[in-house]
Amino acid sequence: MSPVLLLVLNVVCLLLFPVPTLQTTLVAPISKDKSTSLFTLSVSLKTPLRPTELYLDLGFLFPWTVCDANYNSSSFRQITCDPTFCATLGFGALSCCNCTDCSPPNPNCVPANLVCGSFPENPVIRTASSDAALIDTLALPSTDGSLVLLPNYTFSCAHPYLLKDLPKTVTGLAALSRANLSFQEQISAAFNSPRCFALCFPSSFKASGVAIFGSTGPYYALSSSKIDLSDSLTYTPFIINPVGVRDTVITYGGNLPFPSSQYFIGLTSIRINGNPVPINSSLLTINPKDGFGGTRISTATLYSVLESSIQRAFTELFVKEAASSAFNLTVTAPVKPFNVCYHAGDLTVTGVGPLVPTVDLVLHAPNVFWRILGANSMVRVTSKKKGVDLWCLGFIDGGINMKTPITIGGKQLEDNLLQFDLEANRLGFTSSLLSRSLSCPDVNANYFSLHKK
Repeated sequence: MSPVLLLVLNVVCLLLFPVPTLQTTLVAPISKDKSTSLFTLSVSLKTPLRPTELYLDLGFLFPWTVCDANYNSSSFRQITCDPTFCATLGFGALSCCNCTDCSPPNPNCVPANLVCGSFPENPVIRTASSDAALIDTLALPSTDGSLVLLPNYTFSCAHPYLLKDLPKTVTGLAALSRANLSFQEQISAAFNSPRCFALCFPSSFKASGVAIFGSTGPYYALSSSKIDLSDSLTYTPFIINPVGVRDTVITYGGNLPFPSSQYFIGLTSIRINGNPVPINSSLLTINPKDGFGGTRISTATLYSVLESSIQRAFTELFVKEAASSAFNLTVTAPVKPFNVCYHAGDLTVTGVGPLVPTVDLVLHAPNVFWRILGANSMVRVTSKKKGVDLWCLGFIDGGINMKTPITIGGKQLEDNLLQFDLEANRLGFTSSLLSRSLSCPDVNANYFSLHKK
């Protein structure tokens, strides 16, 4: 057996049959990019280790990094092509490429050798390319302040044009989806840690949130406090969408249906100021035949996106409640992509954002709901040049015939602690930390104060 094939088989065994080790909790800063408002994850990659920014995505199948001629690392290796192994890797493609045609340039390449191929994708603009799978060294801080190496980090190379419309600081994508090769699955397999991670997305461009891998809690806010936010989590089951077709540009699975790698939850209704939004309930249930319907969580959309009939009913009720004597707000001409806007001077801003009607996303039971306050429902739009200063409702119209009628977007995730527990198949959420006079940078401060000592 060749040394390369032996290495490849060892990686498969590591992913499928992890060697028991001491539980390791790893952390990484999450930042909000000022130009795009997308979220990024800070890691270290290659040998020697180099700081690397990756776009944080909750839906794509596997991580990828641009591997052009400037990709310099003494530890990277390509993966000898074997159809069974390539399928096991989870890249969804059995294609192989000649190592002379793949990136990065490999000085050990033998022209006759084929290596595992892949189809990396930019989920924001839905563009894909073909390239090669790669193994290299990744490093993340642990909660004790040490830097922990993941020497068999497996990802795809990608062409630079896949970075279009992503933050200028990033060189790739960190996939945190349900798929086998997602970021957290590789961490859990390598360290035998729980298949559970928590994310706290910052609302500020200047202060970071945090990702916590391999821990079900506790999650403390502020280094000097004993506030355990895991005690404040409300749980709802994840819903498996059995049909992943149309989730990605490339269709995987051949003639066989494959499940979606995205995160769906069982939204049953929406309430505004306690009043239900009239919604066609069939849109809230996933059709097992075609995968249409339901509610997903995504970082690829800046704001929540609603199917047109839901958006219309939602905005009509919101405007009605906002015009009531409790708020006395009058709409003004909206700016794209928003449908409802108010003059900023008409709104009272509090510690939880502008004072507007509350939005409750009701889940599997009437008393289980994700509450959205003004800081997460409203978007400030300003332009000194045009004399614009507005607060706009951050729920936009996605049109008709959407595969997923409701997508909870990045704005609604900010300053919320979310726990993705894949072992228990459930989502834990706190709703806005601002209501506790906390924010995601406070959670970051607890973990990264260790590294400043």
